[in-house]
Amino acid sequence: MEFAVAAEHYLTGARLAEGSRRVYRIALHTWAWLLVGRTPPAGAERRRAAPPVLPLALLDGPDAPRRVAEAFATRAGAVGARTANRELSALRAALRWWCEQGWLAADPADGLRPLPAARPEPALTDAQVRAVLALRVPLREKVLWHLVRETGAPIERLLALDVDRLDPADRQARPGAGERPLRWRGGTARLLPLLIAGRSAGPLFLTDRRAPAGTPDGDRCPLTGRARLSYRRAAELFTAATAPLDPAGRGWTLHRLAEPHR
Repeated sequence: MEFAVAAEHYLTGARLAEGSRRVYRIALHTWAWLLVGRTPPAGAERRRAAPPVLPLALLDGPDAPRRVAEAFATRAGAVGARTANRELSALRAALRWWCEQGWLAADPADGLRPLPAARPEPALTDAQVRAVLALRVPLREKVLWHLVRETGAPIERLLALDVDRLDPADRQARPGAGERPLRWRGGTARLLPLLIAGRSAGPLFLTDRRAPAGTPDGDRCPLTGRARLSYRRAAELFTAATAPLDPAGRGWTLHRLAEPHR
């Protein structure tokens, strides 16, 4: 059994919402690169690149736990504990399923534990949030920032939204299986209709350019041909836009915009 084929078998049977299934597929493909000692592609290339071919049996020998642990350490050093832990969770779920099918004799990641997360940065103050939302930026950024602030949803989930799942009149997005309802307030409600005008399907948040060849249909707007905006690009845009507001001049991270739990 080849690793990518085994991954598709797992994803086909997994009880996941379509957005979550897409995230799990990207994570498992990333592991394929790591397990052969290669650096995974970054950004949009990560979604389009075909993973390297490797036998699932690579995870079934006495050397497998060391191979997985080294790959996890490499990934954590490149992207940080939060992302690496999320990708480890996706791999562990697949490994358990493969063991249940009898494709693996044991879980080679059984001894791995999630890494402690770095100390979270403080949320922006109300005054800082007002300054951010008053910035003169494109409508796409305005809508995303209001959604981040008003919904409390993970940014990855917001970027995975599709136009045909939105219900602007009721200020909500229809949830997928296993997801909580997503509701927003006045700022998003005022701007969202302007962003989706004339569109009835495809990703809510789009890149500035047409999608490259090979972009999955689910990540391409059928009307404009542009691709889904990535987390990395959304974060870069926020940091660059907020640099003038940051006393240190570096700009703030997008997750700091989320409204803290009260």
